[in-house]
Amino acid sequence: MSLDKFTHMLLGAALGCAVACGSAFAITANPNVSIGKPLYVAGDVANYLNPLAYTDGKLDSNQITIVNDFALNVGVGPKKLFVTWDTRGDEAWASQDYVYAQGCLHNVSIGSTLQNFKIMTSANSTNGVDGDWQIAAEIGESGAASRGIAIDFEGMSWFRILASTPAIYLEEVSAYDISDGGDDTWFFMGTSITQMGMKQFAVDSNFSQLIHARYPDYYPAMIRGGIACVASQGVADALKYYAEYAGNVKYWAIEMGTNDAWVGNDYTVEQFTRNMQMIIDTAKAHGITPIIARMIATNPAYSGWQVPQEFLDAIDKLVKDNNLMPGPDFYNFFLAHPELISEDGVHPANPLGGQAMHRLWAEAVAPLYKNKKAEPVIGSKAPGTTAITAPKMHKMHVAMPQVKVDGRSISIARVNEPVTVTIVDLTGHIVWNGRVGQSTEGSLESSHLLSAIPAGNYIVKVRGATTSYKVRISIR
Repeated sequence: MSLDKFTHMLLGAALGCAVACGSAFAITANPNVSIGKPLYVAGDVANYLNPLAYTDGKLDSNQITIVNDFALNVGVGPKKLFVTWDTRGDEAWASQDYVYAQGCLHNVSIGSTLQNFKIMTSANSTNGVDGDWQIAAEIGESGAASRGIAIDFEGMSWFRILASTPAIYLEEVSAYDISDGGDDTWFFMGTSITQMGMKQFAVDSNFSQLIHARYPDYYPAMIRGGIACVASQGVADALKYYAEYAGNVKYWAIEMGTNDAWVGNDYTVEQFTRNMQMIIDTAKAHGITPIIARMIATNPAYSGWQVPQEFLDAIDKLVKDNNLMPGPDFYNFFLAHPELISEDGVHPANPLGGQAMHRLWAEAVAPLYKNKKAEPVIGSKAPGTTAITAPKMHKMHVAMPQVKVDGRSISIARVNEPVTVTIVDLTGHIVWNGRVGQSTEGSLESSHLLSAIPAGNYIVKVRGATTSYKVRISIR
């Protein structure tokens, strides 16, 4: 491919997104107002471990044993809160009492969920117990290890959760300001792939932190719903529980199909398709936007089987027919990176496979978030759109960016001065950064090996004394 054709393709895609994706910026921010606030348990600051560990947003394994009365002072200001909590137990989101998972027994309802609980608010408590309290929400039976509940909070500063049955291994408590109708709320529906990769593994940065790093105004609320051994039929049969426990979020991020395709069979594709359509229809009926990932590839060297193409085709068709935003392509990523699959050949490796899943989800949905500092696009207009003109820059080179990718190498050409080249993923995470000098001919031809960078989409930023541009690239 010629450089001019390559550059035209990049700019055309960028312009198309700038125009067409604008209407997709529908997320209203719901700031996390609980980070850094100490958790109170039965009137005292939690002292089992670091009391701030339960509100740090890291979603790691800091645990409190046997707790049924805990509170947070988030301060005065929010008129409405979205309160979430997460417990661990055996790591699954729900048990067989609610969602059928063939071959796996989950004791989620015993000890790791809050039962018959109420959320109360106060404007004058000093320790999460004293003062005046009023009931903001009252919940009976609850069969899920993590939930999110919206409550009125105007004039209040504390919220408190009091349950009749204690939860063991409380992991995280969070509160988000939804006074402006914030809908940056996510439920991660999935199998053991999601249970492990999105919850069990201690990762460097989770989905929420990755989005927040790139878009500081946003901090997604995460409810993690992976269940080992569940297939699409188990989810379809339990949709009333999914709707009850996770029907009040804006997005369902769905990973499903590995157990349907187990040992490489393709005879359940039609059933899988029907079940997934039921899941999509249920989500939409509750005002939820479903986003479906392409299922993870296996490593046949260990598993002895691979996902049939028919399942991937079914997912692609469901996305197209229902006009859905494509989710992350777990299949091709893990196919290209078998080292990130565990030695059972099926699940993501701990922790790098899990880290990849968080980053792939963040990259896939990044277009939903408004970039308030989005730069204008240089180039000709796309059909049916208005051309965007770049502002004049004094003594700056604004010619077509001279960046191309060939295999696993990237070339920065026609640079007449030393420049800094930075490669970032679509969540703002820097994956390569270096200083590049000027060649004697006035153009840079040296290439930089990208073998250490995972396949995916990236932004290349080129900056110098009189040079400034950035382009989007794809590394395969």
